[in-house]
Amino acid sequence: MKFSSHCVALALLTCASNALAQDISSIPLAMSKAAASPHGDWLLGEVDAKAVVERTNDYTIVLRNELASRTWRVGPYASCIAFDNLATGESLLRAASPEATLIVDGVSVTAGGVIGQRDRAYLPGESLVQLHRAQEALECKSVSPVATAASLTWKRTRHSVSDSWPPPGRGLVFHFEAPGVEASKGLAVDVHYELYDGLPLFAKWIEIANSSNAALHIDALEVERLALVEGESVVDPLERWRLPDIHFESDYEFHGMTSDAANRVFQWLPDPEFKTQVNYELKTPCTLVARPPLGPDVVLKPGEHFTSMRVYEMPLDSSERERAGLAQRRMYRTLAPWVTENPLLFHCTKSDTASVKGAIDQAAAVGFEMVILSFGSGFDAEDVSDVNLARAKELADYAHSKGIELGTYSLLASRSIDAANDVIDPVTKERGHAIFGQSPCLRSAWGMNYFTKLKRFYEATGFDVLEHDGSYPGDVCASTTHPGHRGLADSQWTQWRAITDFYGWARGRGIYLNVPDHYFLAGSSKTGMGYRETNWSLPRAEQLIHARQNIYDGTWTKTPSMGWMFVPLVEYQGGGAAATLEPLNEHLADYEQHLALELGAGVQACYRGPRLFDTDATQRLVKKWVDWFKLHRQILESDIVHVRRADGRDIDGWLHVDPKGKERALAMFFNPLDQEAEREFELPLYYSALRDRCAERERDGAAKPLELDRASRAVLTVKLPPRGITWFVFEAAP
Repeated sequence: MKFSSHCVALALLTCASNALAQDISSIPLAMSKAAASPHGDWLLGEVDAKAVVERTNDYTIVLRNELASRTWRVGPYASCIAFDNLATGESLLRAASPEATLIVDGVSVTAGGVIGQRDRAYLPGESLVQLHRAQEALECKSVSPVATAASLTWKRTRHSVSDSWPPPGRGLVFHFEAPGVEASKGLAVDVHYELYDGLPLFAKWIEIANSSNAALHIDALEVERLALVEGESVVDPLERWRLPDIHFESDYEFHGMTSDAANRVFQWLPDPEFKTQVNYELKTPCTLVARPPLGPDVVLKPGEHFTSMRVYEMPLDSSERERAGLAQRRMYRTLAPWVTENPLLFHCTKSDTASVKGAIDQAAAVGFEMVILSFGSGFDAEDVSDVNLARAKELADYAHSKGIELGTYSLLASRSIDAANDVIDPVTKERGHAIFGQSPCLRSAWGMNYFTKLKRFYEATGFDVLEHDGSYPGDVCASTTHPGHRGLADSQWTQWRAITDFYGWARGRGIYLNVPDHYFLAGSSKTGMGYRETNWSLPRAEQLIHARQNIYDGTWTKTPSMGWMFVPLVEYQGGGAAATLEPLNEHLADYEQHLALELGAGVQACYRGPRLFDTDATQRLVKKWVDWFKLHRQILESDIVHVRRADGRDIDGWLHVDPKGKERALAMFFNPLDQEAEREFELPLYYSALRDRCAERERDGAAKPLELDRASRAVLTVKLPPRGITWFVFEAAP
């Protein structure tokens, strides 16, 4: 029997409540069945791509922009039946899955989803009438289009690229209940979706409420399950599979300086019910699942509610590394625009009042913007005595009078407190087996007091910066005596919640956060670009090669402002005089190389030592490069397109691009050789939005016309003296 779309809609609405049917009918009707493919490149800002919520005339709901869409069949279930990459025309979803899955009081409960799909290889529209709600699943009671919501409060106190927060777009909330299901009486689940303007990026999270008269135990949860089209179909078993072109990320991340390393919730799983897949053993990784690795093991008392982590999914329109990386970097600029705050920072290694004021004076004299009382300086932010708070406030007030922000270093993990407060290993039942060897539990009495002390310190002193070392790396804790968690199962969730709540508090106060982990979506601004600390004990010339390699490698997925580098003004990790820049006036050439390469990448380094300059000549050198950086700041803080990686054998360099700026591109080149070198480079100017021809200036010289080929590539001749540095600026042709 053949069913029309009208019959399908009628059958759905007959089963749906009047309230739900009214919700659906109130959503604007789509003007056409299918969205047209975008004209232009969204990475160049050529696609308007405003997010909208619409319904089709067969009562499905669509959240879409011109780049991506998700579609749900609603009533009395709600199930995502399509996830489409509109930029490529690809259908990404092959089967329906629950909108969320919970383990409540030991019983599995699903929100939405459908059963009855005969072949999980694809979801044709005419077969949807065969699908139905599982009897034990929560019912969809209402659906509401909403505005996007801020994931945290952002107090903007310094330069950044964004003027929109929260990121503009549209959202949908599906409300699920099931009074008739024994395990879920009084349980309500809201599934939130957002889609952002201008990029193909979806967010999802769930909220759980308890309206019963008894506590509910949320043992585990699954926020997302996507049965995706296979990245490749192979009969034979493979050790490493090609995965679908989709970027995924969560704010539940720790112990990593990249999103891949810090990922803790997303897994690629096989789908054994997908019987028609080509792989003989049915082990194709084609189901993307997002869930905490442990817990959350939350007890919801009557009237309480719980909010999960957020997950983000972005279909990619290319597997090419540069383009996929640019898409990821655009995601960070949208979801966490505080990562584009990029102050010039000086790590002062002394903390006595005279030295700190001297460092502030030097920073102000050369145009630096921030002073951090470095690790090893002796300053203690955990000392909340009246004497220390008064002295710190005096220093902060002095810094502010000079236009300088002041901050400090604090170590959290990778140290031991005592037997009562350290992480307890679940196997040995002893301390000393944490990820970093030793670590306090963040929900021990000491851990809870630590955050209280830091808040008091920052509120009382007006300090502007926290460099938070040893941030929570994901340790679990088997203690049953710590006041902030009950046992092992809730220890990871509660510790992550503690540190991200603190980072959110700091971001709401405008405090700048340097954190050596991937906490960007939770409020941090910067992590390591990817260096090895012991490399800064190498001879100076070798440090420079490693630094350019680290920047080149680190900016595939990070914006320049998201990663810090290091400049050892004084000895660090050994190496002696050959590795350090002090006395500064005796090593001006190497100091200039550091300033040029870091500032020329738009990357801020930890210039660590007691002073930024020691003579007038040193001061002039530092100020020259700082002034140059600020003159070109917009383009230098823009994304990097990779040209040639440093190898010590030939000229190397990178290219900044900004399709909306006056300076559309800026290329930096370095000659590591002891002799003059001249090379031709083919510069990929496509992402600068320059076409046909442009104006090119070397350094700050006169503009020259430059021809571009059909792919917006230009051939540029670069000639450099031994250990020379140069740059080229590209603008639209007059």
